[in-house]
Amino acid sequence: PDPASAPTASAAASPPRALGAPPLGPISPPRAEGRKLSTAAGPEECSVPADTVLAPLREALAACHPTVQKQVCDDIGRRLMVLEDAWAQGKLSAPVRKRMSLLVQELQQQHWDVADEIHRSLMVDHVNEVSQWLVGVKRLIAESRSLPTVDGDTDGGA
Repeated sequence: PDPASAPTASAAASPPRALGAPPLGPISPPRAEGRKLSTAAGPEECSVPADTVLAPLREALAACHPTVQKQVCDDIGRRLMVLEDAWAQGKLSAPVRKRMSLLVQELQQQHWDVADEIHRSLMVDHVNEVSQWLVGVKRLIAESRSLPTVDGDTDGGA
């Protein structure tokens, strides 16, 4: 019984060590300050013109028209309009605009997995901001990925 009580005593010693966690509390405010810093960098990020993102998305949608059902294309088109309206009304934060710009670049280079990863991060980090239209972007990535390729590389930059 005594050896069994010894591990219990060391286990009882562990909770006071867990009190070492409070230093993690002060780390949170610097993270908030980090967010302020990224907001301070916002004007650079805000300079992404809507058309830089929307034009390639519309082109991708146009490329899907011959092979994708009209109903699906119409839904994607409606969601792109919601994105366009949100952008025009200034409802999108700088991080969302910046990530959408990156997503479009990856889409144009046919880096489907990277574009999917950016989509996922947007959905996780900014769900309230993007939920209305990001589903359409995800579908557009999927449909673009499944398009038949025509010697891909030279055509991808056009």
